[in-house]
Amino acid sequence: MKHRHRIFALLLCAVLFSTVSVFASSELDNGLLHLTFDAATGQLTAFKDLRNGHEFVGAPGAEGIWRIDLLPGASKASITPADAKSFFAHANTDTHAIDLVWSDFGDDPSATLRVTATVRLVDKEPTSLWRITVDGLGSAVPTAVRFPRIANIAPQENETLAMPVWMGERTTRARELLHGAGRFEWEYPGLLSMQCLALYRDNGPGLYAACDDTGARAKRFAIVGQPEKALGFELTQLPENGSATAASYTSPYSVILGSFEGDWFTAAERYRGWALQQFWAQQCRLKTGGVADWVGKTGMWIWNRGRSNGVLGPAIALGERAQLPVSVFWHWWHGCPYDVGFPEYLPPREGAEPFRNALGDAQAKGVHALVYMNQRLWGMTTKSWTDENAERFAVKDPAGKVHPEVYNTFTKSPCASMCMGTDFWRNNYAGLAEQAVKGLGVDGIYMDQACSSLACYDPAHGHPLGGGSYWMGGFKLLQADIRERTKAARQVVLAGEGCGEAWLPYLDLMLSLQVSMERYAQPGAWEPIPFFHAVYHGYGTFYGNYSSLTMPPYDDLWPAETAPKEPMKLLDRKFSTQFRLEQARAFVWGQQPTIANFRPSQFDDRAEELDFALRLARLRMQALPYLQQGTMLRPPATGLPDEPLDISRLSIYAGQREPLKQYQKSCPPVLASAWRAPDGAVALVLVNVTDKPQHFTLSLDRAAYCIGDKSRCSVRKADGTTPAEGFQADSDLLKSELPVMDACIYEFSPPQN
Repeated sequence: MKHRHRIFALLLCAVLFSTVSVFASSELDNGLLHLTFDAATGQLTAFKDLRNGHEFVGAPGAEGIWRIDLLPGASKASITPADAKSFFAHANTDTHAIDLVWSDFGDDPSATLRVTATVRLVDKEPTSLWRITVDGLGSAVPTAVRFPRIANIAPQENETLAMPVWMGERTTRARELLHGAGRFEWEYPGLLSMQCLALYRDNGPGLYAACDDTGARAKRFAIVGQPEKALGFELTQLPENGSATAASYTSPYSVILGSFEGDWFTAAERYRGWALQQFWAQQCRLKTGGVADWVGKTGMWIWNRGRSNGVLGPAIALGERAQLPVSVFWHWWHGCPYDVGFPEYLPPREGAEPFRNALGDAQAKGVHALVYMNQRLWGMTTKSWTDENAERFAVKDPAGKVHPEVYNTFTKSPCASMCMGTDFWRNNYAGLAEQAVKGLGVDGIYMDQACSSLACYDPAHGHPLGGGSYWMGGFKLLQADIRERTKAARQVVLAGEGCGEAWLPYLDLMLSLQVSMERYAQPGAWEPIPFFHAVYHGYGTFYGNYSSLTMPPYDDLWPAETAPKEPMKLLDRKFSTQFRLEQARAFVWGQQPTIANFRPSQFDDRAEELDFALRLARLRMQALPYLQQGTMLRPPATGLPDEPLDISRLSIYAGQREPLKQYQKSCPPVLASAWRAPDGAVALVLVNVTDKPQHFTLSLDRAAYCIGDKSRCSVRKADGTTPAEGFQADSDLLKSELPVMDACIYEFSPPQN
């Protein structure tokens, strides 16, 4: 009897002192995070950070924590928890988890349907892991499993939503922009470069959402607007159904919901701890030595468009003036009109032989060239679309339809997205790339829209229907085929639009244009942040900038009647600060510098702006251990108030047909970043973008930057390095003065360095 009592006492103690506690079958608590689920419906009613007492869930909404959308042809379009007549919560103390189980859905769509959501708290972390299993679907096929869903996230003052939309963006207006029934939704892998987001009060409580999917499967992250400026979160899983009906679906990864204190950089550091262990980081081309040497040696990119005399000549001139290696990012070289005639790129619009000769002469002078070839669009008005019956291999929606995409605002010509899961499209594109590299001598291909993916439901394509990883599998095959076809000619360079962790093993360069997003984005909604760079800098090479001193160019193959009177007219000098801001962002965020629409006449017409850009480029080349190979650290705060500057909203399409779009925006006068080099040295990078000197004091976080009492500090400028006068070894403050339109790098190194 005493033995039995002793066993019972030991079991009771094990339960009472378990790190994660379970209460009343509907609560979880690990001392850091407390979750409560409604015992009758399974709705999430509490998600509380016990460290600061913040409750993330507001008043319960009407929607459940999951929804299953079905392929057309099912007896109903979707299933929700409200359709279940039976629900119970089962606590499992062995796994510190709760199983939430819904059943008894009747015969619609199946009498055997059963949905089980499992939520588990992580030991000693304010983190929960969510998975879902759907059994007994019968003949119904799920196209989307929306789980988890938080119906009403409690608002906070000074709330910020940070998303890794390619490089990264944040907004303080999410509730205002989505008021009512609005919806922000991003596909991963695609516009969402990483599997995470953060919604937080600056330096206060924050909600962190992520996935631990090592297979880069298709999914969507969404922030959903609701009445009275409420916000909800939803993760949409896109099942890989295959061509046959699937009777069940189980999440192949966990959705992570946790709390943190800090900001977007805190979230980036948290994600980085997991992300750099994944295969896409370990097998990235930069770390495995797969990138051609000239890429890393490029001191400046020129993004010009048109025939060779408007692209290669200016690149040669800039290289000679700046004494830097210059590479070109070349649009409108092709024989078809831009955003209309793809993929009828060949022959070049100036002819194959003149193109080849001009490029050969430029390469002899050290200029390398990437040429534009969109990697998924086919113009639906082209002759080849009809002749090759290309529609067969285009992406289809669940109803079997093609969704035309229109980019050209002048012609309104539709394009179709081709399916990366088909041999037909991959062979077609690889063949064109082979001709460009081997026949014309180009150094590489810019694969526009590469960092994007779509779900395709065409059973004739031979890939799993809907979601899954076949798009990334197809891209892997495509890039490998291009490299194999061209390796006898040269080590081809492949670049892609945007950023994306899943593409790190396959792309040599990533075009990151959000440094100049004011030129194309709606003003006042979002601002750029180096979210992706904070995680993956040193694992990929980033370049690109719309930064231009002129009005946009106009493709001479577009309709003459919509052409502007003065394409590439010099902009008013009042927009010069915008130009400097764009160049400075690229510099402090560790990108290779780029200037668009450059003409040699700008050496005289815009000497001040070009001198600024080239000084940054030369300074960057002195600091490659930080700005090309380094790890981004939390940026130091200058304490300077934002200042208004004039913004021109101009890109290839924006502002072309209307009067010049312009507005004012408040921006920091001094941009700052911090970096750790591979040898442990630390650098603070500062740029004054204004036309007046700036005086400020930096507060040094010595622990974060690993700056010891015996560390030495020097200041580097484009013309040399000197000891830092404003630094004292026993002080946490660094006084700095930056002259007008100037930059410097403070370098901290231990005595042995």
